[in-house]
Amino acid sequence: SSDVEQYLHYRVANARILTYPFAHFYVENIFPSDCYRHLVATLPEQRHYKRLDETGSVAKGLFPERFVCDLEVAQRAELDRDGKTGIWNELARVFLGPEFAHRVLSCFYDGVVQRFGRDSELDFELDCRLFRDFSNYSISPHTDTPKKLVSLLFYMPKDDSMEELGTSIYVPKDPSFRCEGRIHHPFDLFKRVMTAPYRPNSLLGFFKTDNAFHGVERIAREDTRRDSILYNIYVKHVGQRAAAS
Repeated sequence: SSDVEQYLHYRVANARILTYPFAHFYVENIFPSDCYRHLVATLPEQRHYKRLDETGSVAKGLFPERFVCDLEVAQRAELDRDGKTGIWNELARVFLGPEFAHRVLSCFYDGVVQRFGRDSELDFELDCRLFRDFSNYSISPHTDTPKKLVSLLFYMPKDDSMEELGTSIYVPKDPSFRCEGRIHHPFDLFKRVMTAPYRPNSLLGFFKTDNAFHGVERIAREDTRRDSILYNIYVKHVGQRAAAS
């Protein structure tokens, strides 16, 4: 357990931060290989997932090909199946604890300073869920809610046969265009910069800004399933560090 946690810390802390068009990183072998194989083998069955538009987080009828499973549900499914807690319980302990969040935020220190000021103190909240997307899923360029600080997308395929299905990063054709968040924009207003390969045991992470445009091109393949874990850090309150006396 401690090895898995320290491995995650090591891989994230040493990630190379790319700054254009916004701060992001892509890391392979994010979990120890045996841990990753076990995670994929124990992904919850489809009956444990809800359609995203049935959760109240998006309007009814939006993204009908996207399903979500709370991390707590994955833990219960593991307990019901194996009769004991295991890898998903350990993952919840790491992902929902403050140490890993601080490690992730330290990677984007410059972004935090630019957005909130050098003397800011952030009170944050965490969210981690499993996502499952099927054929025809897509989500057009957007920058996420203004409350978002960081997103980590852990890709969970069984093999590397679907590399083109990763999340893409975009720049607007109008260089001055910015968006605070909440709105999804047409693909034809943007140029695609890169697509993070949807490879086994890989991670795409990025810091929320008003130009952090990202999305997913339509999954044109038939009978396709795209599994991922989405870890988000949201700002809850911004305070100021007390001046030294």
